[in-house]
Amino acid sequence: MTDEAVLVLEREGPIAWVRLNRPRQRNAVNLQLCLDLRAAFAELDGDDDIRVVLVEGAGPVFCSGADLKERQGKDAEWVRQRRLASFAAYDAIERCSKPVVALVHNGVIGSGGEIAMACDFIIATSDTFFNFPETKWGTVGATQRLQRAIGKRTAKELLFTGRSMPADEARLLGLVSRIVEPSALREAGEQTARQIAEAPMLAVRLTKQSIDLGGRTDQDSGIRIELAAIEHNLAVGDWQAGIDKFAERSPKKP
Repeated sequence: MTDEAVLVLEREGPIAWVRLNRPRQRNAVNLQLCLDLRAAFAELDGDDDIRVVLVEGAGPVFCSGADLKERQGKDAEWVRQRRLASFAAYDAIERCSKPVVALVHNGVIGSGGEIAMACDFIIATSDTFFNFPETKWGTVGATQRLQRAIGKRTAKELLFTGRSMPADEARLLGLVSRIVEPSALREAGEQTARQIAEAPMLAVRLTKQSIDLGGRTDQDSGIRIELAAIEHNLAVGDWQAGIDKFAERSPKKP
């Protein structure tokens, strides 16, 4: 047994790092990790000093999926409650009002894919592969976020067959936003986080909210959501500072 934390939360100015920290278990998701993820994102969501969250995995892989060993000797009700805990963790990530970026490397398997897809976007290393082996384990999972990320038919193919999808294919399908070399992942995450943190916080939060809510409805309703966000930003945001900043950067006319 070890007292080592299964999740590490660190703050560097306006940037928070959330690290899956079970490297010896290839960051397999157990009940404690689910509970800690939910608690960490609830804490970060209410922290006004944090503007962006980066999610990474310690060790050789981002996440090897659910920890099936912890289910040995458990009954169906325990497994059901354990799955509900994982859903609550993914939901906490997805509902975070701050931008959340997944930095993934090597294996992104099962529950690891759910964690990554719950983030706003994914930066992956060139050696990354995604695998959703739920049906091979005799269970059901990844049926909702995956189809919304890559389309229904491709999601079915991956889930039915259990094949691995490399990073370049994931990039073409829109699951991954950017691919970098393994040695450059952390730097790429830091650079991206700094760029996000430079923007006015309210504008970023309202943009995220508008995209997320608009994606659940038709375009006309989505436009109304955006207009409401614009009105709110005009009323209380620091949009004028952004205009002034742009004017300062613009070349002066002779």
